[in-house]
Amino acid sequence: MANPTCALCGQQAESEDLPLTWVTSLENGRRLVYCDRCARENVRSIEGKLDSAWW
Repeated sequence: MANPTCALCGQQAESEDLPLTWVTSLENGRRLVYCDRCARENVRSIEGKLDSAWW
């Protein structure tokens, strides 16, 4: 299995395990992950359940 990759910036995790500080989102049936930096910058949109296309 490949290392998780941030859906916004493309940063890859250092291992196959998802870091605890990363966020998982389910959008249109797809599981997306966001690194801690992208999650912090977009926390209001994530909590409001807006699709990432609106960020």
